[in-house]
Amino acid sequence: MDTKFYVGIDVSKLVFDLAILKVTNHQKGAMITERFENNAQGIKALHKWLKDQKVSLDDNSLVVIENTGVYHRLIWAYCSEHNLPIHIGNATHIKWSLGIARGKNDRIDSQRLCNYAHKNADELKATPVLNPVFIKLKDMLTARSRLLAQAGSIQVYLKELKLSNSAETQKLIEKAHKAALEGIKKSIAEIEKEIHQIIGEDKSIKKNYDLLITVPGIGHLTAAYIICCTNNFAGKITGKQLASYAGVVPFGYSSGTSVKGRDKIHKMANKELKKMLHLCAITSIKHYVEFKEYFDRKKSEGKHPMSIVNAIRNKIVLRAVAVVNNQKAYVDNYKKAA
Repeated sequence: MDTKFYVGIDVSKLVFDLAILKVTNHQKGAMITERFENNAQGIKALHKWLKDQKVSLDDNSLVVIENTGVYHRLIWAYCSEHNLPIHIGNATHIKWSLGIARGKNDRIDSQRLCNYAHKNADELKATPVLNPVFIKLKDMLTARSRLLAQAGSIQVYLKELKLSNSAETQKLIEKAHKAALEGIKKSIAEIEKEIHQIIGEDKSIKKNYDLLITVPGIGHLTAAYIICCTNNFAGKITGKQLASYAGVVPFGYSSGTSVKGRDKIHKMANKELKKMLHLCAITSIKHYVEFKEYFDRKKSEGKHPMSIVNAIRNKIVLRAVAVVNNQKAYVDNYKKAA
C-alpha cells in the first residue's frame, strides 16, 4: 500500500502545534493534531508520539514549517538527525498561497500547513540538513549587526545632544558613553575574529569563501553572509534567484492599457544582504575601473544614480554565484582586455 504522511507544524517561542495527515492509496484519513513544548523534552515527546502514530521517518513523509528565525531550530535539528524531509518555507509565501482565510490560532495554522504540504508536495524542495557551523556563523553575523546598531544609536544620540547642551555637560555625557562605545568596538573585533576562525575550520566553506572574495567589491563579511544565506550554495541557487532574494532585481508593473508603471525593485528582500551589496557597489565604483566607467557612462545617458548602483549590485551578485557554481576564481576580463 502506498502511504504518505504530511506534517504541518506551527512553531512559537514556547510550544509548537503539529497536524498529521495520512494518505493511503490517494485516500485521505482524518487529520490528527497535538501540541508539544518547544524544548528538548518536547522534542523527545514528539519522537515518541510520531512512533505511536506509525509515521515513517523517511522520504514517505514531509514536514512543513514556517521560517521563524530561531524558534524552529530544534525541529530542524530533529528532522536532520532522523533523515525526515523538512521544508522550511517563507511565511508570507505560504500565507498568500492559502487564499482567503478566516480566523487564526496555532492549531488551525498547523492544519493549514499540513494541507499546504499535501497540495504542494511535488513542488516543495526539502531544506538541506542543519549544519551547526552555519548556525554559529549566522549568529555571529547577527550579533555583529546588533552591536553596530547599538553603537550607531549612541553616536546619533550624542550628536543630537551636542546641538543644545553646553560644552561642559556634553563632555560629561560623552565621557559616560566612552566606555560603552569602546566595549562595543572591542566586542565587534572579537566577533570578526571568530568569524574568520569559523570559516577557516570548514574546508567547504573556506573554498567557496575564497572564490567569493575574488569578485570585485565583495569583502570578508559580505562573502560570509552570502554563504549563510545560501547554506553554502547547497541548493545550487542561480544568480537571478539570489539577486531576487537580495531585492536588487527590478520587476515590471503593468496591466492592459490602463496600468503602466515603471520597472522597480520589490520591497520584499533580505535588507541586511541588500545593505551589504550596496556598500560593495559603492566600493566598486570608487576602486574598480570597469564599474567606475560603467557608472559614468550610464549617468551621462540620463540614468538615475541609484538605478545605476542597483545594476552594479545585480552584476556583483551574478558574478558571485557564477564563481561558486563554476568553482573558478573570478577573472577580470575587462582589465585583461585593457
